[in-house]
Amino acid sequence: MATTPKTMPTNIGGIERMLRIVAGIAILYIGMGMGMPLWAWIGVIPILTGSLGWCPLYLPFGISTNKGQ
Repeated sequence: MATTPKTMPTNIGGIERMLRIVAGIAILYIGMGMGMPLWAWIGVIPILTGSLGWCPLYLPFGISTNKGQ
C-alpha cells in the first residue's frame, strides 16, 4: 500500500491548534455580529492555520511548537 508524502510539515502543537481555532471562531463570530466583515475575514486565518497545523510565519524564524518534531 502506497503512502502519500507529507508536503507541509506540522509546526503547530496540539494546544496551540485548539486555541487558534477557538480564537478564530470567536473573531469570526464577533466580526459578523458587529457588522465588521474585515474582522470576520481575519478570523479565518487562525482557523485555517489551526486546522492545517502549519503556520507560514513560523518558517523564517524556525519556530515549531509541535513536540513531535
